[in-house]
Amino acid sequence: MTQRILLLIPTLDRGGAEKQLVLLAQGLQQAGVDVHVAALTRGGPRAAELREAQIPLTVIGKQWKVDPAAWYRLRRFLRELQPDLVHTWIFAANCYGRHAARSAGIRHLVAGERCVDLWKRWHELAIDRYLARFTDRIVTNSSGVVDFYVNQGLPAAKFTVIPNGIPPLPVSSQPDSTPENRTDLRAELGLPADARLIGTVGRLWPQKRQKDLVWAAELLKSARDDVHLLIVGEGPQRWRLERYIRQVQIADRVHLLGERPDVPAILAQLECFWLASSYEGQSNALLEAMQMGIPVIATDIPGNRDLVVENQTGHLVPVGDRAEFARWTHYLLDQPSERQRLGAAARNRVAMEFSVPRMVDRHLQLYRTLIQ
Repeated sequence: MTQRILLLIPTLDRGGAEKQLVLLAQGLQQAGVDVHVAALTRGGPRAAELREAQIPLTVIGKQWKVDPAAWYRLRRFLRELQPDLVHTWIFAANCYGRHAARSAGIRHLVAGERCVDLWKRWHELAIDRYLARFTDRIVTNSSGVVDFYVNQGLPAAKFTVIPNGIPPLPVSSQPDSTPENRTDLRAELGLPADARLIGTVGRLWPQKRQKDLVWAAELLKSARDDVHLLIVGEGPQRWRLERYIRQVQIADRVHLLGERPDVPAILAQLECFWLASSYEGQSNALLEAMQMGIPVIATDIPGNRDLVVENQTGHLVPVGDRAEFARWTHYLLDQPSERQRLGAAARNRVAMEFSVPRMVDRHLQLYRTLIQ
């Protein structure tokens, strides 16, 4: 008998959780599951991928933080769809989805916690604890997320860790170090052909601490004159970063690229990848850089520790330690054999542990265990 699974998430924006949900939905469909997706608030860029795969998508249209009308619409939709299992993702969908699904008589509920959510206040954590009573499993992508929520009073026995999956690189995006391709991005940015590029990808948001990376780039500038930092992404902190870059007079070495559709091509031209986050669930950007065989330097936080094995696939540094970012980068730029060793190990780790088929299969096993 075909299982019907509903995946519910607040939006289909270009975030890490949204990407994983779409990959999971596509994999479930290929496995013969009758999979449906619902966006609690609105659609977004990732909706096109669902439409292309002909996966049914419903937008509930929640407009307010507390929106009883949206709750009633969601419950009506669930009663009509009658899924065997509802898997909710991220706080708003976890709240509305589990409560409405229970009211609609849905027997099996799975929630998704994707990050160490330090922003949550006492009442939001109280909601999490309350809804955990009616939840079969809580899926997360990192042991660090489990530790965080267990410390907040959620039951450890209900957690299942399923790491993120990353699709294989298309042939057109394979790393290519030929001189012709190495000059493409440099020419676009007006940089010398021999410029050494390091970079980061992520939302311009306090969690990501890109200001630390600007500071680290300024330290590197005092040691060498060939390094340029590329920051890919957009967000509400852009104006602060622009102001800070002007203040430290490093606009010639730090480049805010905004949202880019060609991230794999940019990654392929980096010699080091930086991630300065103060907390993460499991960073898709970090996984993608490792998959490209780029040495990574990332903050020593739980989510990153699940990916980066110190001195095997990269280096971990204390949160806020800009000098360590600069020191390790300075060392690696002068050690091509060490960059190659770290990058090759990182690529192999991603291929072995973080494939999309493995992520989908782990979800399938969990769903089937609950639905039997």
